[in-house]
Amino acid sequence: MGSERALRRSGADGATPPHPSPRATTALQQRLLVWYADNGRDLPWRHTTDPYSILVSEVMLQQTQVSRVAGRYETFLGRFPTLISLAQAPLADVLRLWLGLGYNNRAVRLKRCAELAGERLPTSVDELERLPGLGPYTARALLVFAHNADLAAVDANVRRVLVHELDLPPNLSPRDLQSVADNVLPAGRSRDWHNALMDYGALVLTSRATGLAPLSRQTPFEGSRRQLRARLLRCVVERDGAGMNELTTLLAIDRATVSGLVDDLVRDGLLSTEGSRVCPA
Repeated sequence: MGSERALRRSGADGATPPHPSPRATTALQQRLLVWYADNGRDLPWRHTTDPYSILVSEVMLQQTQVSRVAGRYETFLGRFPTLISLAQAPLADVLRLWLGLGYNNRAVRLKRCAELAGERLPTSVDELERLPGLGPYTARALLVFAHNADLAAVDANVRRVLVHELDLPPNLSPRDLQSVADNVLPAGRSRDWHNALMDYGALVLTSRATGLAPLSRQTPFEGSRRQLRARLLRCVVERDGAGMNELTTLLAIDRATVSGLVDDLVRDGLLSTEGSRVCPA
């Protein structure tokens, strides 16, 4: 196994990115693609190559567990099946379907994406990254899963698999890891390859199994300000508006905290105020 994982470096001091040998690259590609053919997860967004549907799944999957997204994805697309339908929908309707997925700002940005994109999403990474909330990973993932583009998209699962299987330094920089991911990408198999990497990382090479922790961790939700924001937003959206006194009672927190939360949510474009009444934006 050691020889298969041998890495070529362009400099002896290790300052440049490691490059897997052709033998190691081919062995990894074959092993993971065979594993995926037998063990890949059957997820609803893998039954489409529609760019908008892929966009919805990728935004939902940002910092949210697959199991939670699977239960909402088809419901969301049933209500908003196209970019145009999402762009034209009231934000309150979008938020009602998003509640429970967390990080509700994503719903605002997704709707804004639809408004800016028009009838069709861009087909280049640079153009996609100009849309709200689409960073390098999401832009690349959209093109991979919608168009089978020969691009490498690196998320936490992909990072963990490549670091473990290719004996890469755990502290390898994102830029250098991207270089490795580009190098090991099998031409013409990008969609299958990324699904294989993600599933292998989620099901086999987990953080617990490998000891490789994510580069960043979410702060605990229970008891956090994020939880209070989510509770307040749900109260307002489900009632189509609520007064400040009503929110103070419903949430069982002081008026100053409610006021601060409302200010945050108004600033994020999720709520609006009309006098002492708080409404969906």
